[in-house]
Amino acid sequence: MTYAEEMSEFDIKAAEWDKNMMHRERAETIADTIISQIPLNRKMKALEFGAGTGLLSFKLKDHLGHITLIDNSEGMVKILLEKAEHYGAKTTMKVLKTDLEKEEYPGEKVDLIYTLMVLHHVNDVNRILGKFGAMLISGGYLAIADLYREDGSFHGDGFTGHKGFDPEELTALLEKHGFSDIEHRTVYVIDKFVEENSRKKFGVFLMTAVRKEKEK
Repeated sequence: MTYAEEMSEFDIKAAEWDKNMMHRERAETIADTIISQIPLNRKMKALEFGAGTGLLSFKLKDHLGHITLIDNSEGMVKILLEKAEHYGAKTTMKVLKTDLEKEEYPGEKVDLIYTLMVLHHVNDVNRILGKFGAMLISGGYLAIADLYREDGSFHGDGFTGHKGFDPEELTALLEKHGFSDIEHRTVYVIDKFVEENSRKKFGVFLMTAVRKEKEK
């Protein structure tokens, strides 16, 4: 399955995404952990990369000043716009249809970038982490929630993305791009059906990091 095909699949899934209890529970748990790990405040400008339907951002919106939600799925962006209007958040939440892998971010630097279960879909992780570093202010925060390295059964045959991540390897990449104070912890476990109707548990970590202050 190509990246473009994955995005078409997400277009189809968008309307039903929020009805999945696991999706809602996972976003709430990760939001609570971000709130406990990062000193959020109502002056902060944040950005969610691969926002999907914004489950995580709508849990964090009352703790932040402004959130930009970017996604490259037309279906997800449509849901985001509808939800922003429903919650009366059109002035504090900006929705952009952007493919950050291929395009440059058009906005100003932000205080916080976060992403939920998106990084393993990204083709060039090294490049996207470099972009995150450039998009953050000095001293800004990054929070990545994603799968621990797994055997490929999470998505099954045909998936061309990454089979999760080794936190130590991801830490080394972040350090390369100017991040420090890097920490990670298990925040959620996904229990899902895999091949032959068997169930398997997949751990999700939250890694937080700080963009180093620029040397004077």
